[in-house]
Amino acid sequence: MKAQAQVSKTPLRRARRADDPASGNGRAQRPRGLRTRRAILRKAVNIASVEGLEGLTIGKLASELRISKSGLFAHFGSKEDLQCAVVDAAREIFVDVVVRPAYQFQGLKRLRALCENWLAYGQQRVFPGGCFFSAASLEFDDRPGRVRDQIVGLMQRWLGNLEQAARDAQSAGEISKDADVRQLAFEIQALAMGANWSSRLFRDPGVYDSVRTAILRRIEEAAETKQARE
Repeated sequence: MKAQAQVSKTPLRRARRADDPASGNGRAQRPRGLRTRRAILRKAVNIASVEGLEGLTIGKLASELRISKSGLFAHFGSKEDLQCAVVDAAREIFVDVVVRPAYQFQGLKRLRALCENWLAYGQQRVFPGGCFFSAASLEFDDRPGRVRDQIVGLMQRWLGNLEQAARDAQSAGEISKDADVRQLAFEIQALAMGANWSSRLFRDPGVYDSVRTAILRRIEEAAETKQARE
Protein backbone atom coordinates (compact mmCIF):
# COMPACT_ATOMS: atom_id res chain seq x y z
CA MET A 1 0.00 0.00 0.00
CA LYS A 2 3.06 2.29 0.37
CA ALA A 3 3.34 2.13 -3.38
CA GLN A 4 -0.29 3.22 -3.68
CA ALA A 5 0.29 6.20 -1.41
CA GLN A 6 3.32 7.21 -3.44
CA VAL A 7 1.33 7.03 -6.65
CA SER A 8 -1.47 9.11 -5.18
CA LYS A 9 0.82 12.08 -4.50
CA THR A 10 1.02 12.88 -8.19
CA PRO A 11 -2.38 11.88 -9.59
CA LEU A 12 -2.78 14.89 -11.80
CA ARG A 13 0.67 14.84 -13.33
CA ARG A 14 0.32 11.17 -14.13
CA ALA A 15 -3.24 11.66 -15.28
CA ARG A 16 -2.01 14.16 -17.85
CA ARG A 17 0.94 12.08 -18.96
CA ALA A 18 0.12 8.39 -18.64
CA ASP A 19 -1.69 6.68 -21.50
CA ASP A 20 -2.38 10.00 -23.23
CA PRO A 21 -4.72 9.49 -26.21
CA ALA A 22 -2.42 11.77 -28.17
CA SER A 23 0.18 9.05 -27.96
CA GLY A 24 -2.16 6.42 -29.42
CA ASN A 25 -0.37 3.75 -31.46
CA GLY A 26 2.90 5.62 -31.00
CA ARG A 27 2.01 8.27 -33.61
CA ALA A 28 1.78 12.04 -33.19
CA GLN A 29 -1.69 13.18 -34.14
CA ARG A 30 -2.88 16.46 -35.62
CA PRO A 31 -5.33 18.65 -33.65
CA ARG A 32 -8.24 17.72 -35.92
CA GLY A 33 -7.41 14.03 -35.53
CA LEU A 34 -7.28 14.45 -31.76
CA ARG A 35 -10.68 16.15 -31.69
CA THR A 36 -12.15 13.36 -33.77
CA ARG A 37 -10.61 10.72 -31.54
CA ARG A 38 -11.93 12.39 -28.40
CA ALA A 39 -15.43 12.62 -29.86
CA ILE A 40 -15.29 8.93 -30.79
CA LEU A 41 -14.07 7.99 -27.32
CA ARG A 42 -16.75 10.01 -25.53
CA LYS A 43 -19.40 8.12 -27.48
CA ALA A 44 -17.61 4.84 -26.79
CA VAL A 45 -17.40 5.58 -23.05
CA ASN A 46 -21.15 6.21 -22.88
CA ILE A 47 -21.90 2.96 -24.71
CA ALA A 48 -19.50 0.97 -22.54
CA SER A 49 -20.93 2.43 -19.32
CA VAL A 50 -24.32 0.95 -20.21
CA GLU A 51 -23.44 -2.21 -22.15
CA GLY A 52 -20.02 -3.01 -20.70
CA LEU A 53 -16.59 -2.93 -22.30
CA GLU A 54 -17.11 -6.39 -23.78
CA GLY A 55 -20.30 -5.17 -25.43
CA LEU A 56 -18.34 -2.44 -27.17
CA THR A 57 -16.99 -3.44 -30.57
CA ILE A 58 -15.52 -1.50 -33.45
CA GLY A 59 -18.46 -2.58 -35.60
CA LYS A 60 -21.06 -1.39 -33.07
CA LEU A 61 -19.25 1.89 -32.51
CA ALA A 62 -18.92 2.48 -36.26
CA SER A 63 -22.65 1.88 -36.64
CA GLU A 64 -23.51 4.29 -33.79
CA LEU A 65 -21.25 6.98 -35.25
CA ARG A 66 -22.28 6.23 -38.83
CA ILE A 67 -18.72 5.93 -40.02
CA SER A 68 -16.81 3.09 -41.61
CA LYS A 69 -14.98 0.39 -39.68
CA SER A 70 -11.83 1.29 -41.58
CA GLY A 71 -12.17 4.83 -40.24
CA LEU A 72 -12.19 3.50 -36.68
CA PHE A 73 -9.30 1.15 -37.35
CA ALA A 74 -7.26 4.25 -38.21
CA HIS A 75 -7.62 5.22 -34.53
CA PHE A 76 -7.79 1.80 -32.86
CA GLY A 77 -6.13 -1.27 -34.28
CA SER A 78 -8.12 -3.84 -32.32
CA LYS A 79 -11.01 -4.27 -29.90
CA GLU A 80 -8.56 -4.44 -27.01
CA ASP A 81 -6.88 -1.19 -28.14
CA LEU A 82 -10.33 0.40 -28.23
CA GLN A 83 -11.20 -0.89 -24.75
CA CYS A 84 -7.94 0.43 -23.29
CA ALA A 85 -8.48 3.81 -24.92
CA VAL A 86 -12.03 3.94 -23.54
CA VAL A 87 -10.79 3.17 -20.01
CA ASP A 88 -8.26 5.97 -20.32
CA ALA A 89 -10.88 8.39 -21.64
CA ALA A 90 -13.12 7.53 -18.67
CA ARG A 91 -10.16 8.14 -16.36
CA GLU A 92 -9.68 11.63 -17.78
CA ILE A 93 -13.33 12.46 -17.13
CA PHE A 94 -13.14 11.02 -13.60
CA VAL A 95 -10.05 13.06 -12.77
CA ASP A 96 -11.64 16.26 -14.08
CA VAL A 97 -14.91 15.75 -12.20
CA VAL A 98 -13.85 14.00 -8.98
CA VAL A 99 -10.13 14.23 -8.26
CA ARG A 100 -8.85 17.58 -9.52
CA PRO A 101 -11.46 19.78 -7.74
CA ALA A 102 -10.64 18.13 -4.40
CA TYR A 103 -6.95 19.05 -4.64
CA GLN A 104 -7.63 22.67 -3.75
CA PHE A 105 -8.05 21.36 -0.20
CA GLN A 106 -5.78 19.56 2.25
CA GLY A 107 -6.18 16.72 4.73
CA LEU A 108 -9.66 16.06 6.07
CA LYS A 109 -11.27 18.62 3.75
CA ARG A 110 -9.67 16.90 0.75
CA LEU A 111 -10.90 13.50 1.90
CA ARG A 112 -14.45 14.81 2.34
CA ALA A 113 -14.27 16.56 -1.04
CA LEU A 114 -13.13 13.38 -2.81
CA CYS A 115 -16.08 11.52 -1.32
CA GLU A 116 -18.62 14.25 -2.02
CA ASN A 117 -17.36 14.64 -5.59
CA TRP A 118 -17.56 10.90 -6.20
CA LEU A 119 -21.11 10.73 -4.87
CA ALA A 120 -22.19 13.69 -7.00
CA TYR A 121 -20.51 12.10 -10.04
CA GLY A 122 -22.48 8.90 -9.49
CA GLN A 123 -25.76 10.58 -8.63
CA GLN A 124 -25.65 13.00 -11.58
CA ARG A 125 -24.85 10.19 -14.02
CA VAL A 126 -21.73 11.69 -15.53
CA PHE A 127 -21.74 8.37 -17.38
CA PRO A 128 -25.23 7.18 -18.40
CA GLY A 129 -24.61 3.75 -16.94
CA GLY A 130 -23.50 4.99 -13.53
CA CYS A 131 -19.94 4.79 -12.25
CA PHE A 132 -17.84 3.54 -15.16
CA PHE A 133 -15.11 2.09 -12.96
CA SER A 134 -17.44 0.32 -10.55
CA ALA A 135 -18.97 -1.52 -13.50
CA ALA A 136 -15.65 -2.14 -15.27
CA SER A 137 -14.07 -3.47 -12.07
CA LEU A 138 -16.79 -6.11 -11.73
CA GLU A 139 -16.75 -6.92 -15.44
CA PHE A 140 -12.98 -7.54 -15.61
CA ASP A 141 -12.13 -8.74 -12.11
CA ASP A 142 -11.48 -12.30 -13.37
CA ARG A 143 -10.35 -11.54 -16.93
CA PRO A 144 -6.57 -11.34 -17.27
CA GLY A 145 -5.09 -9.01 -19.85
CA ARG A 146 -4.25 -5.41 -20.64
CA VAL A 147 -7.71 -4.04 -19.89
CA ARG A 148 -7.86 -5.62 -16.45
CA ASP A 149 -4.32 -4.45 -15.64
CA GLN A 150 -5.26 -0.91 -16.60
CA ILE A 151 -8.41 -0.95 -14.46
CA VAL A 152 -6.51 -2.42 -11.51
CA GLY A 153 -3.87 0.31 -11.74
CA LEU A 154 -6.46 3.08 -11.86
CA MET A 155 -8.46 1.68 -8.95
CA GLN A 156 -5.26 1.35 -6.91
CA ARG A 157 -4.50 4.97 -7.70
CA TRP A 158 -7.98 6.02 -6.56
CA LEU A 159 -7.68 4.09 -3.30
CA GLY A 160 -4.25 5.69 -2.91
CA ASN A 161 -5.83 9.14 -3.26
CA LEU A 162 -8.30 8.36 -0.49
CA GLU A 163 -5.66 6.85 1.75
CA GLN A 164 -3.19 9.68 1.21
CA ALA A 165 -5.81 12.32 2.02
CA ALA A 166 -6.61 10.45 5.24
CA ARG A 167 -2.89 10.05 6.01
CA ASP A 168 -2.33 13.77 5.49
CA ALA A 169 -5.25 14.49 7.83
CA GLN A 170 -3.64 12.15 10.33
CA SER A 171 -0.32 13.98 10.05
CA ALA A 172 -2.12 17.30 10.58
CA GLY A 173 -3.72 16.00 13.77
CA GLU A 174 -7.23 15.90 12.29
CA ILE A 175 -7.49 12.11 12.62
CA SER A 176 -6.22 9.91 15.42
CA LYS A 177 -2.72 8.46 15.04
CA ASP A 178 -4.25 5.10 15.91
CA ALA A 179 -6.71 5.20 13.00
CA ASP A 180 -6.12 2.68 10.22
CA VAL A 181 -6.23 4.93 7.16
CA ARG A 182 -5.96 1.99 4.76
CA GLN A 183 -9.06 0.46 6.32
CA LEU A 184 -10.83 3.82 6.18
CA ALA A 185 -10.10 4.15 2.44
CA PHE A 186 -11.29 0.58 1.86
CA GLU A 187 -14.58 1.17 3.71
CA ILE A 188 -15.24 4.41 1.82
CA GLN A 189 -14.72 2.66 -1.52
CA ALA A 190 -16.82 -0.33 -0.48
CA LEU A 191 -19.72 1.97 0.44
CA ALA A 192 -19.35 3.88 -2.82
CA MET A 193 -19.37 0.67 -4.86
CA GLY A 194 -22.48 -0.40 -2.95
CA ALA A 195 -24.19 2.88 -3.84
CA ASN A 196 -23.55 2.38 -7.53
CA TRP A 197 -24.75 -1.25 -7.37
CA SER A 198 -27.97 -0.38 -5.54
CA SER A 199 -28.64 2.61 -7.75
CA ARG A 200 -28.31 0.56 -10.93
CA LEU A 201 -29.92 -2.70 -9.82
CA PHE A 202 -32.79 -1.40 -7.70
CA ARG A 203 -33.18 1.99 -9.37
CA ASP A 204 -33.05 3.46 -5.88
CA PRO A 205 -32.88 7.27 -6.16
CA GLY A 206 -32.23 7.71 -2.43
CA VAL A 207 -29.25 5.42 -2.09
CA TYR A 208 -26.64 8.12 -2.64
CA ASP A 209 -28.02 10.15 0.24
CA SER A 210 -27.91 7.06 2.46
CA VAL A 211 -24.34 6.26 1.46
CA ARG A 212 -23.27 9.90 1.83
CA THR A 213 -24.49 9.76 5.43
CA ALA A 214 -22.63 6.49 6.03
CA ILE A 215 -19.34 7.69 4.50
CA LEU A 216 -19.33 11.06 6.27
CA ARG A 217 -20.24 9.34 9.54
CA ARG A 218 -17.25 6.99 9.12
CA ILE A 219 -14.94 9.95 8.48
CA GLU A 220 -16.34 11.81 11.47
CA GLU A 221 -15.76 8.75 13.67
CA ALA A 222 -12.08 8.85 12.76
CA ALA A 223 -11.96 12.57 13.56
CA GLU A 224 -13.95 12.20 16.78
CA THR A 225 -11.52 9.54 18.00
CA LYS A 226 -8.81 12.19 17.89
CA GLN A 227 -11.00 14.79 19.62
CA ALA A 228 -11.97 12.33 22.37
CA ARG A 229 -8.31 11.88 23.29
CA GLU A 230 -7.70 15.62 23.76
